[in-house]
Amino acid sequence: MAKPKHIGIILDGNRRFAKRLMLEPWKGHEFGVDKVKQLLKWCKRQEIKELTLYAFSMQNFNRPKKEFDFIMGHFTKAFNDIVENEDIHKNKVRMRAFGRINLLPKEVQAAIKRAEEATKDYKGYFVNVAIAYGGREEIVDAVKKIGRAIEDGKLKPEQITEAMFQKSLYIADEPDLIIRTGGDHRTSNFLVWQSNYSEWIFLEKTWPEFEEEDLIKCVDEFEKRERRFGK
Repeated sequence: MAKPKHIGIILDGNRRFAKRLMLEPWKGHEFGVDKVKQLLKWCKRQEIKELTLYAFSMQNFNRPKKEFDFIMGHFTKAFNDIVENEDIHKNKVRMRAFGRINLLPKEVQAAIKRAEEATKDYKGYFVNVAIAYGGREEIVDAVKKIGRAIEDGKLKPEQITEAMFQKSLYIADEPDLIIRTGGDHRTSNFLVWQSNYSEWIFLEKTWPEFEEEDLIKCVDEFEKRERRFGK
């Protein structure tokens, strides 16, 4: 099998990693952000053209306020940094965020908008960030979008197809491979529709412990598998 062109990653285990270092749990997100920066370089070497990262779920809004504010601060900085990042522009990386973005603090929304605007014309690589995201919520929002089109007379129910429904989602792209770090063996509401035929790999390592050799091993494992797509 050929190498995966699109990989999704559930970035899990930041807090547990910090606890092992006797740090405040939310400090683990600093290590997590640094690891994402390295990941982009590793993916380029592996010729992975698209990356979808599960960064912040709808359920994560329930985190303690101090931790939530800390995480939001990192998101703001990370998206703002993209605008001036030489590697992003050199490699023509298009950055996109998806989810219920309107629920995020205004400064995070503004940073996302700046990053998306600065990279909107790039087609070299694609990095999608699932933030304020939930797979079931995505499907509900797609249904609402289609319902409004029917209500406005722009669409008839009999015109609804799987392909049309998929285009109504936040993101239509389907990952070839999804990796989850952190030791849990569950999908956690990530890309419920799009992951229908994705290959999954679960790692015991937390996200900050993830290294290039782990990515290489996952890619090698993917190449050994036979994707039958239900056939």
